[in-house]
Parts: sequence; C-alpha cells; structure tokens
Amino acid sequence: MQLYVDSANLTEIQHAASLGFISGVTTNPSLLAKEDPSIDIRSLILDIHKSVGGHTSVEVISTETDGMLREADEILKWFPEATIKIPFIPAGLTAVRKLADQNIPTNVTLLFTATQALIAANAGATYVSLFMGRLDDIGTDSLQALNDTCEIWDTQGLESLIIAASIRTPIHLLECAKAGAHIATVPYKVLMQSIKHPLTDAGLASFLKDATKLKM
Repeated sequence: MQLYVDSANLTEIQHAASLGFISGVTTNPSLLAKEDPSIDIRSLILDIHKSVGGHTSVEVISTETDGMLREADEILKWFPEATIKIPFIPAGLTAVRKLADQNIPTNVTLLFTATQALIAANAGATYVSLFMGRLDDIGTDSLQALNDTCEIWDTQGLESLIIAASIRTPIHLLECAKAGAHIATVPYKVLMQSIKHPLTDAGLASFLKDATKLKM
C-alpha cells in the first residue's frame, strides 16, 4: 500500500517527503484555505508537486460538468502532471467519463460506500477515494465500507486504484493496509504518530547510553 500525505502545508509535505516513504499528495479546497491567503495557489501546488513528485491531486470546485471540464483544462495548462479530483455527484461522473476518454487521470472524491466506488470506477475513475473518518464520525463502520470495496475489486478485477482517505489514527492506517487498499492518504500529524513508539525511543536511548562504554 502506497502512502500519500493529505495536506496543503508545504513545510509538512517537504518534511514528510524527506523521510522517503511518501509517494504522492492529495489536496482539497479546505486544506488550501488553511494556508496563508497571500500565497498564490498555483505556485503552492507546483511547489508541493516538486517536493514529492508522483501523484498530486488538484480538486475542481465547479458543480456543473462543463465547469469541471473547463477547470480541468485550465489546471492541466499550468500543471500537466495533475490528477483532476472530482466530487462524486452526477455532473462529476459525466466529467470523469469525458476526461477518461481523453486519458486524463481522475480521482473521484467524497465516496462513502462500496456502491459509490463501483459506480465511480465504471465511469472511468483512475482513483476512488473512500472516506474513513467521516463515516466513523456519524457512527458508521468505515472499515466495513472499505472491506466491501476491496472485496468487490478482488472479485471483479477492477483497475481503478482505491485510496483510503479521511484517515484519523494510526489504527485506521493499519486497517486500510490489511483490507487491501492500494493507497492511503494520511494527514501529516497521523503520519508522525505512526512513526513514533515509546519502546523505540527507550531502546535507542539505552543503546546510545551503552555505546559510551565501548572502546572503538
């Protein structure tokens, strides 16, 4: 399972990338809105992609098919490597099909059921983003939704890649890998939590202390 960082903060992204295990980035308007309003969004997105390489999703904000297609065309003019992120709404599905017919990669977002993921895949989505944490927030079993999605993919041999999104804890990350998600896009904070363990820290401190006793 590949790991992406779900962020628009360049400092966080660059640090995560420097650790060597991140292969992509996802953004959305809410994440971008948290950053300095004086920053040019296009320049920020290009800097993000330059820092990580690989996959970078850029989301459209139109809710009409023609508007989504115009936005996608504009994004690709200044960022040809972009994956166009499109919400799972009827107009979005039409846009996904039209973009897929042009071999333009798409990431269908705001999926909450395996049925939605299946529909997005049939529309031609390159990636389907199933949200975990937001399902848990309303008392729904997000792991069941992900397991159902992965089972359908295994049975049907679908080509779209499953992105587990809205990851809230390291346990989420573990369960996504066990379920068979192709990718997990994870907030920077959760990535850092996943790296840390008190026994690792204690063990290293012990090794370093004992190393001072050695004659090299």
